[in-house]
Parts: sequence; C-alpha cells; structure tokens
Amino acid sequence: MTVTEPVDAGSVAVFRRVFGALALIATVRFVAMGEVATFYETPSHFFHYAGFAWVKPWPGGGMYLHFAAMAVLAVMMIANRAPRFAAGAFGALFAYAHLIDKTNYLNHYYLIICLCFVLTLLPAPALRVRSTVPRWVVWVLRAQIGLVYVFGGIAKLTYDWLCTAQPMSIWLSANSDFPLLGSLFTRSGVAFVVSWAGMLFDLAIVPLLLWRRSRAFAYAALIVFHVMTARLFPLGMFPWIMIASSLIFLPPDWPYRLLRRPAPLRALPAARIPHAIPRILAVYIALQLLLPLRHFAYPGNVLWTEQGFRFAWHVMVMEKDGSVLLHVREPATARHWDVQPGAYLTRYQTRMMATQPDMILELAHIVADDFRARGVVDPIVTVDAFVSLNGHRRARLIDPAVDLARESDGVNAASWILPNPSEAQP
Repeated sequence: MTVTEPVDAGSVAVFRRVFGALALIATVRFVAMGEVATFYETPSHFFHYAGFAWVKPWPGGGMYLHFAAMAVLAVMMIANRAPRFAAGAFGALFAYAHLIDKTNYLNHYYLIICLCFVLTLLPAPALRVRSTVPRWVVWVLRAQIGLVYVFGGIAKLTYDWLCTAQPMSIWLSANSDFPLLGSLFTRSGVAFVVSWAGMLFDLAIVPLLLWRRSRAFAYAALIVFHVMTARLFPLGMFPWIMIASSLIFLPPDWPYRLLRRPAPLRALPAARIPHAIPRILAVYIALQLLLPLRHFAYPGNVLWTEQGFRFAWHVMVMEKDGSVLLHVREPATARHWDVQPGAYLTRYQTRMMATQPDMILELAHIVADDFRARGVVDPIVTVDAFVSLNGHRRARLIDPAVDLARESDGVNAASWILPNPSEAQP
C-alpha cells in the first residue's frame, strides 16, 4: 500500500458536497441571525490582524452582496459546478469577511478557510461516474480534520483541565437545567469525569476512526459527543462540521457500499493531478503541524497571554472574564481622562477585547489616535486590565505603568503582559 495507490474517489466526492452544504447553511444562518449588521455595520472600529488593516466592510449593502456571492459559490460546490474555483472563491470571500475584525475569530471559521484551500487544490471527482484518486488525496483531508482533534486534545493537557476540572466545572454548573442530566452536572466529581473524557476523546478519536475494528463504534461516539456539546455550549456550526467532515475516515468507497454499487477499481478512471500539487500540500501540512506549536516560543501560559493562541486548535480550553479601563494623559499639561471601552466599541467587542492583550493594545492605539485628533499632544495611554482565567481570582493582565500608545504588536514576546499569578501551581 503506497500513498500513490489509486483508491475509490467516492468519499472525496461526498466530502466536497457535504462541505458545500455546510458552507451554504453557515452563510444563510449568519445573515438570518442578523450578524452582518452586528459585526460589520454597527461597530465604528475594528480590530485588525497584522498586515490586514486594509480589509474593511464594503460600504452600503455591500456585505449582504458579499454573503450572497458566498451562498452562490456554496451551491456551486454542492452541484459540483466548477467546484475547485467555487471552493477557492468561497474561501477567499469567507476569509475576507472574517479578517475584518479579529473579535469574531472562531476555530471553525479558520477550519473552513483551511478546507477551502485544500479543496481548491484537490481533484473534484463526480459522484455519478465512479473514479479513483491517489490515496494521499484522502489522507490530506484526514490530516486536516485529524489535526483539529489531536491539537485540541494536547491543549487540554493542563493543570486546570486535568487537576481542577476547570473550566468544565463552570460550564456544567451553568447547565444545571439541562434535561435529564442537569442535576448531575453540579455533583462533585462529574466535572472531572467530563474533563478527562473530553481530553481522551480528542486524543483517541483519530486512531479509533482509522482502525477498522473500532471505526463504527468511534464514529457513533463522535456523533454523540458533538451532539451533546452542541446542546450544552454555544459552538455554532462547529459540531456539525466535525460530524460531517469525519466521514472522510470511513473507507474511500463507503458511499457506493451504502448505495450497493460495487465496481472493480481497475475499471475506474483516475483523476489527473499536476505534479506541483502534492508538494504544495506537503508544505501546507507541515505548516499546519508547526503553527499550533508556536506558542512554546513565548513565555507564560498561552491561555493567559494568548500569544500563539489563534490558528492552533485551542478548542474549548478556557473561560476568561475581564475588565478594562483606559487612562489618557497629556504630558505637557498633566491633563488626564479615564476612558471606558464602550465609548469606542460594541458590547460584544468590549467583552472579547477585555481578555485579549493584543486587542487591548490596539484599543489603546485607537484611543490615542482619537485624542490626537482632538488636539491632545503626545497622549500617554495606560490601562487597568484585570482578568480571571478558569475561575481563578482576577489579576492584572497588563503592566499599568506601560504607555501602550508607544508599544507595537508583533511576533516578539510582549513584555507589557504581566505573568499570570495562578501559574504557580504544584
């Protein structure tokens, strides 16, 4: 068995269409829930990713046209009409929409962009006419989905998760009214069982799906797990994306076995793939393996500093709550002002910003620019930022003596982020 050996293309064909259906549902759902207005029309300021300050909402009703185009492209993926173009174009439009404001970052948004990139490069086999693809095509999709689980499990190997059952205790206590099981969620020990079960599930599910003898049990457990998390937590489309995408771990010909349409592989035509594609995807998978590890280059707890947190599959590993008050001072006159974030941000932006150091830094720059426009000379901006991580006592997140208006966000460790006092654990 080699990576270039031809295998049935049925699972890849179904994966594309199911992904298109999920993309369509996610797009329609986003518009129907009023989130276009909430995220793109209501805010007066946006938090930018480094190098993407030029990405802004379209004027007028442009964002609605943007999402309408995404819906059309999703339908094209379902119908297998120019499917590689549709995947690439959908991914580009989706990425543009979510690069506008890092406030809205979610792991499954990142996963959708990743899958669009992969599907743009991989062959797009038809369902009605059976064909083959090299085995590595199936494994690229398996790797993309598998990495979410594996790194999600690794991220749970922390003192809080395993030794204090936090933040699971907080989350389960908030669901004490859950039908049938709610009364159990407040009992001592249940949070520990659920925490350890979640960690073991993430780390074990990929090997169990790959092993033929355990595959059926593993996929049934996967469905139960994600349906439960969808019911308990506000995870949006993420559980359904993982349930559908994990079908790629079934045998490559499973759609035709289901339809009872067997055919010998030697009679099937093979997809033509340019020689550069496997090399590009090999580099891509290598980057996917390295990106989640970059937080080890920074001191401190990644859940506290959030340096290296995004794009690393830290799925459901923390509960943070914070508050921020900014102080502006004009050196020459000693005039000073206390500034509430709500003067510049929506309620949702304020809540998300209050626990994320890079967003607090960017808000300090927004405030400094605003005060310069009012005629304040060389404003100094400091903050009182307090955060509670996983139920621990609130502690200062940002050095209150540092002028954030003169600090810049980059790849270096942020010296203005204070250490987390709760890290001194046994």
